[in-house]
Order: sequence, then C-alpha cells, then structure tokens
Amino acid sequence: MDELLPVEFAKQLFDVFPKSSEMMHKKSIREDKYVGFKMDKYNALLEECIYAFQDLRVVELISEICGIESALPDEHLYAGGLSSMGKNQFLNPHLDNSHDKDRKLWRVLNLLYYITPSWEKAYGGNLELWPNGLNNEAITIHSKFNRLVVMATHQESLHSVSPVTHEGFRCCISNYYFSEKPFREDDEFHVTSFRGRPEEALKDKILKLDSSIRMGIRKVFKKGIIKNPHVYKKDED
Repeated sequence: MDELLPVEFAKQLFDVFPKSSEMMHKKSIREDKYVGFKMDKYNALLEECIYAFQDLRVVELISEICGIESALPDEHLYAGGLSSMGKNQFLNPHLDNSHDKDRKLWRVLNLLYYITPSWEKAYGGNLELWPNGLNNEAITIHSKFNRLVVMATHQESLHSVSPVTHEGFRCCISNYYFSEKPFREDDEFHVTSFRGRPEEALKDKILKLDSSIRMGIRKVFKKGIIKNPHVYKKDED
C-alpha cells in the first residue's frame, strides 16, 4: 500500500525517529540491525503511529483485505516496534516465531511501514520473500518511503532483508497481528528460525543447528528462558 499516510506526516515520523545510539543493537550471524520497542523513550508521535495500526478498526480493515478471519491486535507489541538498518547491516532468511508472547495465539500478519524519504531500491534494506525456498530466486519488495507491506506469517513464510549498501538508515515501524487459528491448517509451533543465504553454505548449517537447539529448549521451557524480553505496554494514564 503506497502513500499510506499524508507525506508531511510520514516525513515527520522519520524526523523524530530515534538515532541508532538510542536503540538496541542486535548483532549476530543471524542479523545486524537496531531495534526499539520501549516506546515511551521516544517521541510520542511514534507511539501514536504504532498503536494506530493496533486500533481494532484498522486491524479489521487489513484483515478483510487479506482474507484473515478474526485477526487480533497485540497491545504488548511483541517483537514489534521500531527498526533501523544502516550500511552493511542485514537480516538473514528466517521464519518468524509462530506465536504471541504467552504462546496462546498464532502470529498471522506482519505489517512493515517504511518511512525513510527517497530510499532507492538500489540502497538495499529491502524485504525479500522466498516462497519457493532458498534454492530459487527471492522476490524483492522495495522498502519505499510511505509504503506499508503486509506479509502473511506461517510455516513457510521465509523472508529476509537485503544488506544495506547506502550510508543512510532504512527506518521501519513494524506490527504483528495474531489469531486463535493459524494462517494455515498445517502450521506448527516454531521459534524464530534463521537460515543462511544461498551462497552461505557453512553459515546455513550453523543456523539450522542454532534453530534446533533453541527449539529443543522451548520444548522444555514452554515460554522460553528469558521472560518477555521484547514487549511493551502503553501507559494509559
């Protein structure tokens, strides 16, 4: 969905977006990016925007467009929030965690709203979809300014973000929607599972082992070892 919001408002969101020094740096062989989810630390406009996506009217409209029955918002922004990627940063192919923070609801939709003005496709930082697996070419979706991308999340929704080749930062506001039913009937519980890119054979083996170990831990500790590390609750006062 292009030109989602009035241009001046979208630009204002970018202008108040936190600097990388104000965000958490997540860096490993899986990913290299900055994230922010404690929304009360940032400009109030960003919190207003992210919770607008969680408004029931918006959730129902997007669910209707995508043909999803009974999608639910997530007031805790589990794994959602703000993300920023600069030069040489990346996100390897992966499947998102299948459930919400309490492991009661299924994750069904991923909403990515891009707000960096004049961000060219050649700059990288674009969403990549791998519907036919890593042995086939990915579908690249330009992280264009003022564009909302809505992606289904299920057992085979492998996706990634291409390495950034530009000096600037690609900024994104992200949300998830959940449901009592999985997107596909054959979906099963899984942790966030990373893979190597087609040219990263050794890295792929390491990441598959990493995913297997973390999956094994979750079979023992149903809600994980770290208690809700990436959640936020809006102050209603």
